Amino acid sequence: MPTGDGSRGPAGADASPVWLRRASEVAWRALIVAAAVVAAIALLARLRLVVLPLFVAALLATALVPLARALERRGWAPLIATAAPFGGSIVILILLGVLIVPAVVDEFSELGPVISEAVDDIERWFVEGPIGLERDQLRRYRREAGDSLGMFLRSSSGGVVSGAFALAEALAGSVLAVVLTFFLVKDGPRFQRWTLDHLPAAHHDVVRACAGRAWDALGGFLRGAAALGVVEAVIIGVTLLIVGSELVIPVMVLTFLAAFFPIVGAVAAGVVATLVALVSGGLGDALVVAVVSLVVQQFDSDLLAPVIYGKLIQLHPAVVLLALAAGGTLGGIAGAFLAVPVAAVITAVGSELWGRRHDSAGQPASSDHAATRSSGHGGP
Repeated sequence: MPTGDGSRGPAGADASPVWLRRASEVAWRALIVAAAVVAAIALLARLRLVVLPLFVAALLATALVPLARALERRGWAPLIATAAPFGGSIVILILLGVLIVPAVVDEFSELGPVISEAVDDIERWFVEGPIGLERDQLRRYRREAGDSLGMFLRSSSGGVVSGAFALAEALAGSVLAVVLTFFLVKDGPRFQRWTLDHLPAAHHDVVRACAGRAWDALGGFLRGAAALGVVEAVIIGVTLLIVGSELVIPVMVLTFLAAFFPIVGAVAAGVVATLVALVSGGLGDALVVAVVSLVVQQFDSDLLAPVIYGKLIQLHPAVVLLALAAGGTLGGIAGAFLAVPVAAVITAVGSELWGRRHDSAGQPASSDHAATRSSGHGGP
């Protein structure tokens, strides 16, 4: 018989309180899950040469699959329908590289010294201005920040490796990503059928729905980040031109790329643009660029992003920051780049499963969930 405090009365039985037994059960299950997560992360880190290209290929395929399927519906053979948008994209990238990259590289070589000069000006103001900080202290902070950034960049290659090995790994990963993108676009339906054939028929519906939500989340992130990057880059570039700043093209390129690192990337790009304006035109121009950058960031995050992403990607800013921090810690720049789309996929799949759990329990799904589920495309 249980006693009044929730423990068992008979001799030899467990006399611990019920709440303690339940807490211990939750604790050891949580430890098992945590151990599994750590093991999975360690395995993925070791297989980064396979995992990263596969995820990048899936991301790129979301942009090419609609074009290939549209051509197939017009009667094109699958191989031709895939080769046309795939080859066209490669040709466009090569042309952009030939026409733009040389000029951008020349200006990028000047970007580092300009930013360093701007930081020197700010450091001088902190020392000689009204704040009156110690120069040695500021230089120590600056050195520590540079060391931390260097460690972060080195972590992108998965540890302390030689530059030649990191370059070879990056080239191999790029080639693998291109090849995988082609096969995902061409044989996506075949991969789907193979997967479903190896799963119980009772699970086909939920697998299709989760795959559709994940696919839509990936495509939404890629298209949304690219659209936001173009808007931010154009506005910041025009602002720099108006104030007469230099290095407009490198700043625009950085601003576009920074859009794929939500929140943090926009702030970093705004800081770079402000520093360039500070060196080129002085404090007044820097203030103008800083205000425009702040307004653009707020406009994008509060108005434009919800319209572009819609219900495909609904991540709280706190979740985005935590995902970027975790991805950057585990995989450097590559990990930070993949962190948000991975979080978006997990959230989309979790939302689908949660909605189905409520449906199976006899509770009506919310209108947002039902509308989003009906828009899933089921993958490539």
